[in-house]
Amino acid sequence: MPEAYPLPSNLSSATVTNTASLLRIVTLALISGAAIASRLFAVINFESIIHEFDPWFNYRATRVLATKGFYEFWNWFDPTAWYPLGRVVGGTVYPGLMATSGVIYNLLHALNLPVDIRNVCVLLAPGFSALTAWATYMFTKEMKDPSAGLLAAAFIGIVPGYISRSVAGSYDNEAIAIFLLMFTFYCWIKALKQGSALFGTVAAVFYFYMVAAWGGYVFITNMIPLHALVLILMGRFSNRLYAAYSSWYAIGTLASMQVPFVGFQPVKTSEHMAALAVFGLLQIVAFAQLVRSHVSSQQFQKLLFIGVVAIGILGAAAFGIMTLKGWIAPWTGRFYSLWDTGYAKKYIPIIASVSEHQPTAWPSFFMDLQFLIFLFPAGVVVCFRQLRDEHLFVIIYAVMASYFAGVMVRLMLTLTPVVCVASAVALSTLLDTYIDPTEPEINDDTVSESGASTASAPAPGANGTSHPTTPKKTKKAVPPPQSTSALGQIIAASRSSNNKPRPKGIFGADTRLMVVFNAMCLLAFFVFHCTWVTSSAYSSPSVVLASTNPDGSQHIIDDFREAYYWLRQNTQEDSVVLSWWDYGYQIAGMADRPTLVDNNTWNNTHIATVGKVMASSEEVAYPILRKHDVQYILVIFGGLLGYSGDDINKFLWMVRIAQGIWPDEVQEPSFFTPRGEYKVDDQASPTMRNSMMYKMSYYRFAELFGGNAATDRVRQQQLPKVGPTLDYVDEAFTSENWIVRIYEVKKEDPLGRDHKSANAFSQGKKRKRTKPAQRRRAIL
Repeated sequence: MPEAYPLPSNLSSATVTNTASLLRIVTLALISGAAIASRLFAVINFESIIHEFDPWFNYRATRVLATKGFYEFWNWFDPTAWYPLGRVVGGTVYPGLMATSGVIYNLLHALNLPVDIRNVCVLLAPGFSALTAWATYMFTKEMKDPSAGLLAAAFIGIVPGYISRSVAGSYDNEAIAIFLLMFTFYCWIKALKQGSALFGTVAAVFYFYMVAAWGGYVFITNMIPLHALVLILMGRFSNRLYAAYSSWYAIGTLASMQVPFVGFQPVKTSEHMAALAVFGLLQIVAFAQLVRSHVSSQQFQKLLFIGVVAIGILGAAAFGIMTLKGWIAPWTGRFYSLWDTGYAKKYIPIIASVSEHQPTAWPSFFMDLQFLIFLFPAGVVVCFRQLRDEHLFVIIYAVMASYFAGVMVRLMLTLTPVVCVASAVALSTLLDTYIDPTEPEINDDTVSESGASTASAPAPGANGTSHPTTPKKTKKAVPPPQSTSALGQIIAASRSSNNKPRPKGIFGADTRLMVVFNAMCLLAFFVFHCTWVTSSAYSSPSVVLASTNPDGSQHIIDDFREAYYWLRQNTQEDSVVLSWWDYGYQIAGMADRPTLVDNNTWNNTHIATVGKVMASSEEVAYPILRKHDVQYILVIFGGLLGYSGDDINKFLWMVRIAQGIWPDEVQEPSFFTPRGEYKVDDQASPTMRNSMMYKMSYYRFAELFGGNAATDRVRQQQLPKVGPTLDYVDEAFTSENWIVRIYEVKKEDPLGRDHKSANAFSQGKKRKRTKPAQRRRAIL
């Protein structure tokens, strides 16, 4: 677009270009600073601490890498995880995140900057958010121009949909994955536009980095082949596409197979077969183009038909045979759950139990994207106007990411970049139109056309009908009758009589100022919204809670770290702790104690065992606890404080997972009332009241209310005045706000009695005597 406002005549074009480049660099630097600063609320409000659950394992693994070296990390066997099985960490983890932090840590120490590895891990996500803004700028610049790129960089720098996974302390794989995603897509677009094998190779290298960093690399594995396939189907095959895709796929696939956790999956699993199929299709199309240049058209048509049919049949047969033989693995449960949202709940409850795997609620889109959700469709429509190869990529990305974000909350993260790109394209187009001060000129041709149409109006005939008075010489030039449909009229109206483009512009400065002012207001509200959501919703570490005192001051609730510190200081180093899998990484990271299950969730039977212990009575659970050498049980209870993320609210998922392994012993309906309600009050079912989870959660809870009815503030239900008793476990620790409760499993009675009888004896309760069975006299 030409300059809207004239520049001084004494400025050379080089000066203008250099000044514009400098302004872009300064703007990108400011955007990067804003992206980093907006993610530091957690450090400012709390402290430099690792958040959530999975980041604690990543931090623990990174600490091993930084202190003992890469090879020790690569060969690390963790005996404390999944007791007594252990875990081979090097072969069951994506090492990209840990390797990145280790490189930064060693580089800083080489520069004599003694930074602790914890601070490197805490600040890694904010640092990479600046790189993500730069990668998004480069990608969007390929779609439109640098102004749209700057808007996209600003959007993704502060949008809550990305900040939710990249605040300081959120040391998870997504911290670096979104940067790798956007830069890989940028390199793919550059390779496609230039037909460059160099950019295809760079895309493959960053694709390998992505594979090593995050399991979501499968999104790239299928997005690029889908783009290439659509281009082929639209008749846009070119040597540029062939060079870009072949270099990316060949090098990227070989490189990705070097990650031990991935191995031969790129050539042996169904999730990767689309990329291989498109690669083969490209070779066929390229060969067909070569044959076309050497044979006649008729021969080529016959040869093409025979070849396509034969190759299609052979390919489908080979795929089917390899799948039946087991050489190609079928799609995983996580993949099926994307297409059938009820699949996981029916067949794999461990997947459905994760809150991140639930369908996305509509308010979440507005909370995470704000007004970008309205600009997003407009940007996709703008891409349709030109529909170059790169625009087609954005359209496909938008459709696929929108669907996946709707079926799974976690995949909102993959939708956010394309929303920022499309919204920036739309807003940039709007501002380009309304900031331009030039007004469209009314040409004299329009007046002459209207006069000519009046002159050539039909004259009435003798019978009252009208006949057009067209000169004989111009009869052959009469255009065919136009379509009377609405679409035909719109198309006809959009064309000028002389096929010249219509003049575009906005009349009046007041209209331009009003639209630009409204756009600036929307951007200001977007900034305020992003800042508020980031500071209030996404900057609270799960291990440290906060509330507000009556005077408005902040009250810190530190029950989790208090309990983990108690475990670390008051238990033996080999003491096995049983808890639900959500807390396994935190116990290993902060308490440094062995756990039965953790957030890796690779062994469903082990997790079901924990669920069975929680759902069973003490008499049934005790032998299982002794069999697995469990010495302490940790439960999370929020009934006193109103903490809704406690184990009672997760209890039904424990029951469902245990029922999947032991359907005859654990049955979900038995935990509901006869009316089908989930209750913890007087109406709770006997199975519910006798379960270990219920007893350990509400043990001594009624004592806090001084004889009054105890009230669970999460379930809003009143509990019985006489609370449950425990015979096989003893209360070892309860945190200040009763959020974390730890129980010690009793050792076997030295006299061989069951603990219920031993407790009754110690309390002075006599055991009811039963009449001895009468002996039968021998018949003589």
